[in-house]
Amino acid sequence: MHDIRLIRENAEAFDAALARRGVDAVAASILEMDTRRRDIATRMQEVQARRNEASKAIGAAMGKGDKDTAEALKAEVAALKTELPALEEDERTQTALQNAALSAIPNLPADGVPEGEDEAGNVEVSRWGTPRDFAFTPKEHADIGPVLGLDFETGALIAGARFTFLRGGMARLHRALAQFMLDRQTGENGYLECIPPLLVKDEAVFGTGQLPKFSEDLFRTTDRRWLIPTAEVSLTNAVQGQILNDAQLPLRMTALTPCFRSEAGAAGRDTRGFIRQHQFEKVELVSITRPEDSEAEHERMTACAEGVLQALGLPYRKMLLCTGDMGFTARKTYDLEVWLPGQNAYREISSCSNCGDFQARRMNARYRPVEAKGTEFVHTLNGSGLAVGRTLVAVLENYQQEDGSVDVPEVLLPYMGGLTRLVPLAG
Repeated sequence: MHDIRLIRENAEAFDAALARRGVDAVAASILEMDTRRRDIATRMQEVQARRNEASKAIGAAMGKGDKDTAEALKAEVAALKTELPALEEDERTQTALQNAALSAIPNLPADGVPEGEDEAGNVEVSRWGTPRDFAFTPKEHADIGPVLGLDFETGALIAGARFTFLRGGMARLHRALAQFMLDRQTGENGYLECIPPLLVKDEAVFGTGQLPKFSEDLFRTTDRRWLIPTAEVSLTNAVQGQILNDAQLPLRMTALTPCFRSEAGAAGRDTRGFIRQHQFEKVELVSITRPEDSEAEHERMTACAEGVLQALGLPYRKMLLCTGDMGFTARKTYDLEVWLPGQNAYREISSCSNCGDFQARRMNARYRPVEAKGTEFVHTLNGSGLAVGRTLVAVLENYQQEDGSVDVPEVLLPYMGGLTRLVPLAG
């Protein structure tokens, strides 16, 4: 959500920033709504003031025996009492229209975010690791995974497309990855472990920006709750409607949860394999910070996600997303793309975003600075630390052997119960 005062004070700059995201100018229409709302509010104040003034004057007129004046004033008060509810309803309607319009506008990009229409405009910031030199032609995970326990057929039989059934060592490796990530983010990086709700109300998904624009990407239950697309929704909304103390910041939270996405906007993409699923697990990172600290926190969060890839020995590159590829709520985003030798390509495995005060305004989440009067909106950040399924894919492809087995990365061995290699399941 945007601050209407920002649009009032510099409408041209607001539209220019939106234009960088490929969004048409909206300031004029927003300000027109705002003028109507303020005119109604002004009229309400005038009516209330005149009603109070006339009510007092009735008593004075009666005291003087001026019945004609008193009756005229009574008629005026009655008319004002009739007008006021209509004005209040008009004000509520106009406020709702203005808020709906504001809530449909994406966040403004930060300075330094490159301009571009899509992922082709993203800028590579750095690379880590050297892709392995295979003595054989590496295969994609969808080709090597089934005999190791990555069962696409049973998943589809039970639930349909984009669901997978994991068995044996494959399931153990998936669990090991998740636990390793969670232990690292809590033990080394200082994130507070949480177990949040997987079902949330409208207010929660509105607060983090999935509603109203992206409802088709979500799953909804019969009692009108939403299955979370990421733990970002639950974790960020933990401060919904609160006024935090300055000493509480930064607040860093993490959670390992199932995530559910309809993938309505990804029809036909990654239909083969384990890359894009309706149900998957992810270790999410969320930070709540002071405004002046959010840029540094963004770099820190991204480094926390990078550390997992480095510990696993997975080559990756860090990308700064352009204006046309950023998410709706983000003002700046880094994507981490892991090397997949079977695809001979880098693929997204983590996305870390600084949302500024955009989500905080939607959630009304504030803090009280130590040496300042009043309150300010916090800044919110979120990132993947990491997506477990995509990390499993990366391990399978990078650690595959010519005989079809897959070695377990060294850092995961303590989680594997003595299993050091995935081999074809018996039968």
